[in-house]
Amino acid sequence: MTPLGIGFMCKPPVAGVSKTRLAAVLGAERAAELARAFLLDSAAIARQLATREHAALTAFHTPDDASEAMAALLPGWRLAPQGGGDLGARMAHAVERLFAEGAGRALLMGADAPTLPPALLELLLAALRGGADAAVIPALDGGYCAIAFARPLPALLEGIAWSTPEVLAQTQAKAAEAGLRLDVLQAWHDVDEAADLDLLRLTLDGARPPGGSPLPGYRASATREALRVAG
Repeated sequence: MTPLGIGFMCKPPVAGVSKTRLAAVLGAERAAELARAFLLDSAAIARQLATREHAALTAFHTPDDASEAMAALLPGWRLAPQGGGDLGARMAHAVERLFAEGAGRALLMGADAPTLPPALLELLLAALRGGADAAVIPALDGGYCAIAFARPLPALLEGIAWSTPEVLAQTQAKAAEAGLRLDVLQAWHDVDEAADLDLLRLTLDGARPPGGSPLPGYRASATREALRVAG
């Protein structure tokens, strides 16, 4: 089987810096606590996938000097700085590094979708096996929760208006322009704003997010506890 490299795009939770849209409603400390829980659950999803797929797993962190903080959160993980540029440039750097280190396929995921169904990630890899050049799990807000590549394709990550509802549509347009097959799977949700917490509670209860995949979400124990403690 073609070796898989998994890149986990992350940053340490810091009050006043993390989840600023949540912080505007919940307060900086509370938002940082939730960001930490989201990171731990998302990391667990990535680690489980890496174990099943015998994949190399790297946490790509920002800022670049956050290695000590990330090592405390993700003990034993291989860490690497994301580098400079916008999100697309940093993702392209991560993908390039995974392939340079021997991966024949690469998957990137973040820390904002703590209930992301592990089965959706398996389907993402199945899309590559089925001949897709790349595949994405869309987010309900117009972005995506994860993306996988059969080879480095930096063109899919250039000129994207990141953190807007146009991310997925622009990525699809880039793929069409380049003559690439981009498979789009069923959607899931990430958590950026206070309104997203309602979706989060819904999926923690085992329900399907409106417009999202019916596959069972990840249990997300750290997120459950953070929400319970916060009341």
